[in-house]
Amino acid sequence: MAARSNSVVALGLVGVIAGMGGLAFASVRLYRMFCAATGYGGTPQVGPQAGPGASGRFITVRFNADVNGGMPWRFEAAQAALRVALGDEHPAFYQARNLAATAVTGVSTYNVTPEKAAQYFHKTQCFCFNEQTIAAHGEAQFPLSFWVDPAIATDPHTRDVTEITLSYTFFHSLNDASRTGALAKAGPHIGGPDAQRPVATP
Repeated sequence: MAARSNSVVALGLVGVIAGMGGLAFASVRLYRMFCAATGYGGTPQVGPQAGPGASGRFITVRFNADVNGGMPWRFEAAQAALRVALGDEHPAFYQARNLAATAVTGVSTYNVTPEKAAQYFHKTQCFCFNEQTIAAHGEAQFPLSFWVDPAIATDPHTRDVTEITLSYTFFHSLNDASRTGALAKAGPHIGGPDAQRPVATP
């Protein structure tokens, strides 16, 4: 009887250990899924198209643009703000000019404030995380498309939100900073040899 009891306990412990190992293996993926699903840390949603029709309610979306690490770009939003109907998809544009005498490659990141609104902000087209190269003294335009979920107006935690700010920041790509010898003074940088590199002409 004691031997059988010990076998049951041993099998139970093996099951617990196996379960813990599986959870640890999946934790990184689960964390990424959590961020994507909840907008944790101001991460906007990237996913489905907007539903048909307007909700009859509106919100103001403001657009912010920054460069980091001494990038010689003039980067700005083509529009300061848009008043958009909840549930409707809208286009917007950013633009940049390379002030340097050589081509410069950058990569952008983005976030939404207030952070609690990020889970309701959906981008269906975006220029972020891909390397963007602008020729010497050249210019480029970067389009995006977005919609704001009408549920933002009924969620008790977000129904007080009347404005959302979408911010993009361009950084030197790692390859660009290494190529120009500016890695030590480039500041933060993003990207690698496998990143896409659309080229904008002057």
